[in-house]
Amino acid sequence: QVQLVESGGGLVQPGGSLRLSCAASGRIGSIYVMGWYRQAPGKQRELVAAITSGVSTNYADSVKGRFTISRDNAKNTVYLQMNSLKPEDTAAYYCKIVGTYGEYWGQGTQVTVSS
Repeated sequence: QVQLVESGGGLVQPGGSLRLSCAASGRIGSIYVMGWYRQAPGKQRELVAAITSGVSTNYADSVKGRFTISRDNAKNTVYLQMNSLKPEDTAAYYCKIVGTYGEYWGQGTQVTVSS
């Protein structure tokens, strides 16, 4: 069984920063891609950022220059550093991994950007 445990969400003022973490455990095998998605109320889930095992990265246009994704392979953990947060970044954030045995999602962590 694979578990993804997310942490780091919360309430922050516009312009503030948060760092999300997602630690994977269990029968994962090799992890090829680790990513973060988000879903705001009434909207579809969208890709925020992804990082491959070769540390190539991909970002949504709306977060380029503000968010940074990174991974620690020894800990099977992916991070999302979010700076200059905007109210439109408010959403539930989910991590996803693609590994040898399939795709797995975290339970989600809420990020709220409001004054």
